[in-house]
Amino acid sequence: MAKYGLFSMTITSNLDRFMTLAIWSAALLVAAAFLWLLGDVLWHGAAHLSWSFLTEAPENAGRSGGIGPILVSTLMILAVAVAAAVPLGLATAVWLTEFIRPGSSFGRLVGLSLDVLAGVPSIVLGLFGNAFFCVYLGLGFSILAGGLTLACMVLPIFIRTAEAGLRAVPADWRNGAAALGLSRGAALIHILLPAAAPALAAALMLGIGRAMAETAALIYTSGYVDRMPSSLSDSGRALAVHIYDLSMNVAGGDPNAYASALVLITLLIIINSTALWLAENLLQRRIVTA
Repeated sequence: MAKYGLFSMTITSNLDRFMTLAIWSAALLVAAAFLWLLGDVLWHGAAHLSWSFLTEAPENAGRSGGIGPILVSTLMILAVAVAAAVPLGLATAVWLTEFIRPGSSFGRLVGLSLDVLAGVPSIVLGLFGNAFFCVYLGLGFSILAGGLTLACMVLPIFIRTAEAGLRAVPADWRNGAAALGLSRGAALIHILLPAAAPALAAALMLGIGRAMAETAALIYTSGYVDRMPSSLSDSGRALAVHIYDLSMNVAGGDPNAYASALVLITLLIIINSTALWLAENLLQRRIVTA
């Protein structure tokens, strides 16, 4: 029995070492892939970055000039998408976790619908956005139509991630809030949402990441125009669409395409860092003050 126990402990120890090595290898592989991608973009694009590149309009089909109007259009499209998706997505996630009986048929139907919507190809959503927002609602090729189409793409990812974060909050916290006489709304604002803040930040980052990298849906909705937009009803070219156009359709556009890609990655890093800061330093404080 002693030999058998020693043999079992040896196998367990070797398995632990193997799993630790596999986990570290996977993490290092992901980090290496990101660093390789970032290094390639920096190598080809950093030399073309300047203040004039960020502020001037593109010239000669994008081979020269900058990305000022395109950067403004991208931020406007992203603002519309976030403003439409976050309130609706957060309300839906709260409704699924706090107001629907677990395992109910309607809740499963909504969850299945979200999963199917998350897997719909972006080109299909682009055609839907063109038919519904551009044609049926009469918005035309506009920043508003593009942002609302991106909101449809962001919603399932945001809702599912936020729902998982809210479900991870221990049930004892809800029971304790009820025992203290807190209403469901007060418990949600002061306890549940701050506790789920990291998941909400992750949901926001995933949604923004998909929205900023989208090309196909925006070609059919926000359009291809590279001039400075004056309102949400104007057409505007997003950064991802601009990068695609320079690399695929414009001979000699690769240098500015790399520089535009570097700007896009920088924007993603800034937005994601801001979301994490908000989650850690603003929402989490409510737990202390509640």
